Amino acid sequence: MLMRLEGAPPGVDVVKAIGTVSKSDYETVVEPLVDEARTEGRRLRVLCDVGPEFRSVTPGAVWEDLKVGPGAMRLCDGCAVVSDAGWIRATTRTVRFLMPCPVCVFGTREREEALRWLAALPEGPGISHRLLPASRVLVIEVERPLRAQDFDALAETADSWLRAHDALAGVVIHMRAFPGWENVGSLVRHVRFIRDHHRKVERVALVADTKVAALLPQLANHLVRAEVRRFAYDAFEDGIAWAAGPGAPAAT
Repeated sequence: MLMRLEGAPPGVDVVKAIGTVSKSDYETVVEPLVDEARTEGRRLRVLCDVGPEFRSVTPGAVWEDLKVGPGAMRLCDGCAVVSDAGWIRATTRTVRFLMPCPVCVFGTREREEALRWLAALPEGPGISHRLLPASRVLVIEVERPLRAQDFDALAETADSWLRAHDALAGVVIHMRAFPGWENVGSLVRHVRFIRDHHRKVERVALVADTKVAALLPQLANHLVRAEVRRFAYDAFEDGIAWAAGPGAPAAT
């Protein structure tokens, strides 16, 4: 069975696996936890405690995990798996880089360390974005390592616009330095976002102060259909004006 435990730091949920985990455990523990987070508009930080009392998972629970798991993980800022079982630790380490949030494995004696790790995870998205309807420009501010859920939110905004318009005039990417990706899953989601949207963007302005950024326009011109140009970090307004195209109204 699955149990929600009390006594965790604020913002952290603890789920403990005991004996045999069944489909009903997902329905009575995991699904309400996910629904609660969605209703409250909060992110999840989950500690999964898999101690020696855990025995097995029923086929129904596996199927329920396949249905519920992806949606729950997209709501997660992080997941800590606490277990001394070798096969659980090995399996988690194998798949964690495909997850849309950071996943870390801890031993049973490291439970307090796992709680501290979850509580210390950075809040907020790796990127923030806003659409400037008048100039048809999507502005992206990069602040922390990129996460898969950041691209889910970005895609939702872009797709909402593209359902009613043929294209975006431009995308402006504003960052001091490129912080990288949180994990392999984030990189995969980034590539998928570019694949699905680059043909509907006319110009991409990279507004950044980083040595890597100087090389990106040359590389990007071979990978995307849009015209790509680099601007200095402080030339933010110039980047927006260029991305909007000739004759576009001033950005607000």
